[in-house]
Amino acid sequence: MKDPRDGGELVIRNLGKAFAAPGGEITALEGIDLTVRKGEFLSLVGSSGCGKSTLLRIIAGLETEYEGTVHLGGNPIRGAGLDRGMVFQEHRLFPWLNVEENVAFAIDGRGGEEKTRLVRELLYRVRVTGFEKAYPYQLSGGMAQRVAIARALANRPGVLLMDEPFGSLDAITRIRMQQEILRIWEAEGTTMILVTHDIEEAVYLGDRVAVMSRRPGTIRDVVPVDLPRPRDRSGHAFMMIRKTIYDGFRDEDDGMERQKGEFARYPPRVAGIPVAAAIRPGFRAAFQLHAPMGG
Repeated sequence: MKDPRDGGELVIRNLGKAFAAPGGEITALEGIDLTVRKGEFLSLVGSSGCGKSTLLRIIAGLETEYEGTVHLGGNPIRGAGLDRGMVFQEHRLFPWLNVEENVAFAIDGRGGEEKTRLVRELLYRVRVTGFEKAYPYQLSGGMAQRVAIARALANRPGVLLMDEPFGSLDAITRIRMQQEILRIWEAEGTTMILVTHDIEEAVYLGDRVAVMSRRPGTIRDVVPVDLPRPRDRSGHAFMMIRKTIYDGFRDEDDGMERQKGEFARYPPRVAGIPVAAAIRPGFRAAFQLHAPMGG
């Protein structure tokens, strides 16, 4: 069986994506050209609504209707596959399965002792040993994301896609998780693509930082981060790279004004949708009622 990590570089050419909306189409992506080298850690930054997550979903094979081409290792991406794993901002663990069952669920084509061994190996790798029988509601945010990363790595993908995986974590846990993902990246040799709003995080983690323009999203710049690891966030070179990226956003609109313009296109009845429909109160209550077991 071919190892999914044997895949080569990711090549995106002239990629475009539009969505139907009341009053006409909204162009999310336009003319995206990007190459990600095998084993590279690429950070992707941009303002809200610029199409970062849409681009990640296309690479993952979750969006298949688009213009242009996307190839991994010379093969066109036509849908989801074991050669790509994805981690979302919410851990998305199955609440009725415990930690080891959540990871085992993702393992394809293996059973018995081999699957058990692989689950234990993955949980050891993300430092969740001792919590195998815990359920998602019993875990802290950082611990749950570690399990989600283990699940995404279960089939040893060549590319790991991360859509703001640390966005909901507190500052200290976020720094720890950044260090954890770097440790895993160095050990596995997996190509990693991280979507983030945090410029400091992008510079700390990435070999390069791809900067997206506002909608319709394009790759406005790709900034190399030629700094040794571990990186000093307070160092002059680090801060200058961060400033270069930040200065590129200064001429872009605030973002809120653009969103107000988009919402004005929707019929008034949309405003009547209950807020509860968006926050999944049942799951939220579960996390509030139980104290976390780890960090």
